[in-house]
Amino acid sequence: MTFQPRAFRPSRWLWGAHAQTMSGRFLRRATMELRRERIELPDGDFVDLDHAPMPAKDAPVVLLLHGLEGSARRGYAMNVYRELAAYGIGGIGMNFRSCSGEPNRKARLYHSGETTDALHVLQLLAERYPNVPRGAIGFSLGGNALLKLLGEQGDGARGIVDAAVAVSVPYDLGAGADALDSTRMGRFYTSVFLKSLVAKAEGKLDVIGDKCDMDRVRAARSFRTFDDAATAPIHGFAGAEDYYTRSSSAQFLEHIRVPTLLLHAADDPFLPDAHFPHAAVANNPLLHAIVTPHGGHVGFIEGPPWNPGFWAEETAAAFLADSANCIRNTGPPVPRRG
Repeated sequence: MTFQPRAFRPSRWLWGAHAQTMSGRFLRRATMELRRERIELPDGDFVDLDHAPMPAKDAPVVLLLHGLEGSARRGYAMNVYRELAAYGIGGIGMNFRSCSGEPNRKARLYHSGETTDALHVLQLLAERYPNVPRGAIGFSLGGNALLKLLGEQGDGARGIVDAAVAVSVPYDLGAGADALDSTRMGRFYTSVFLKSLVAKAEGKLDVIGDKCDMDRVRAARSFRTFDDAATAPIHGFAGAEDYYTRSSSAQFLEHIRVPTLLLHAADDPFLPDAHFPHAAVANNPLLHAIVTPHGGHVGFIEGPPWNPGFWAEETAAAFLADSANCIRNTGPPVPRRG
């Protein structure tokens, strides 16, 4: 591959991990008309896909997996679709179960280690688009699930995806949960997510109430408590520690067999820098990691407030476009339009 990343230059007015992390959600304002499609799953449940307009009939396609309590219509997702379209690539976002605005049917939700739904969708896309390059990108929780999926599939992943990108991944779920619980800002982030997660559990009380301890769920003030009371028992884990141990993506990196770009900030408040898997990356030549000193969690914001730039989305799209052109053997990457 000929991919040469551009250095990240954080905005001077957003100095610090929390400024980058919190501002990202408010500054990402791209919009695009998306087409929604419901995919029926083998177990009788469903996931919803959001399709960006296809630039051409034979355009490459990329599947996006969003983060915790996000959706395929979040600002970073819209940015990715826009950046991909500039290279002539079609973007498709998968909403995890319960994340498309409608409760899913079964007595389960989604979690950082759940890969069967994404695998089902990737296999479906491989059948629909058999003769074009195909990629995948995951953010945070979605990135963890994507890396785990690629590692689980090993050589088999080459039949469904040609290249991948993972942004701001919590490679060690236990270390990330503990880091958030150890600081005031970390506890603030946790409280925001827990408010949504608890409300979602309450909304599915009729189907999951007998599978978890709802009193502990409602009283949860940390991810460990919530995951121990809800995520683990609902999805067949012995407890939070078992869930974190089996679902953390770091242990799957050595088995990935497709070119994969990892974008991460050393100051990401969702994962201590010491737990970034440098050794695993160094031991797998198909992994390319860019760890910036600053950038926060899914931040990576450049430029002035009236015209911000989003380095992660731009870099991810450039990497996937380079991969698509290498697969098609069409020479140097097609320049980004616009």
